[in-house]
Amino acid sequence: MERYFIELSFKGTSYHGWQLQPNATSVQAILDAALRVLTHEDIKTTGAGRTDTGVHARYYVAHFDTETLILKDKAIFIYKLNALLPRDIAIQNIYKVVPGAHARFSAQSRTYEYTISLVKDPFDIGFSWYHATSVDMAAMNESAALLKSYTDFTSFSKLHSNAKTNICHVEDAYWMRHGDKLIFVIRADRFLRNMVRALVGTLVDVGRGKISQDDFIGILEGRNRKLAGFSAPAEGLSLIAIQYPGNIGL
Repeated sequence: MERYFIELSFKGTSYHGWQLQPNATSVQAILDAALRVLTHEDIKTTGAGRTDTGVHARYYVAHFDTETLILKDKAIFIYKLNALLPRDIAIQNIYKVVPGAHARFSAQSRTYEYTISLVKDPFDIGFSWYHATSVDMAAMNESAALLKSYTDFTSFSKLHSNAKTNICHVEDAYWMRHGDKLIFVIRADRFLRNMVRALVGTLVDVGRGKISQDDFIGILEGRNRKLAGFSAPAEGLSLIAIQYPGNIGL
């Protein structure tokens, strides 16, 4: 039995996130079913983490164990797997990893992007939040920079989640402008459910002048989800990178 990492991307619009769920379509369920067809084994993938309903992943990683000799004809295996999968899920690579390597627990960091469109664009539907109100990006960046100084993100966690801890270590967080879009980039060792969307909604309140930087600090230190702003819509959020140790692959 060998362990493999599988690199993929997916458009989350039609899915209730990555994770298997009863009576709901998930990316994991679709991928597992396709792998079972090809390997004739009861494949059960393990993903790098949950994604919310409607959230996208330009880069995602899962692992699975199999007795099938995938690397012998890897290109053919990936081609056949992509042929079985719907158009909104795509496999980029599969590679063997060291024993014990884990798509979730071996990850060192994850990076998300959230995109806001300042103008109405039909080609952005499903991939950004259309928000025409002007915002102060400098103020948003000043508050975003504070995130690196805090570790308890209870105020930005989904209520009644089953997370064992709300501690996260944010390595980077900033806003940038690209044409008619504002893009929020955040990298951390882990994320809580709904955390990025709640941060975006609250930071937009800073940019609109609804709350001050001191208010934002009070929200962070208050450790109460009711203090923070609304959750930005799911369609603007994409997982874009996951960092693993360099010696994890074989």
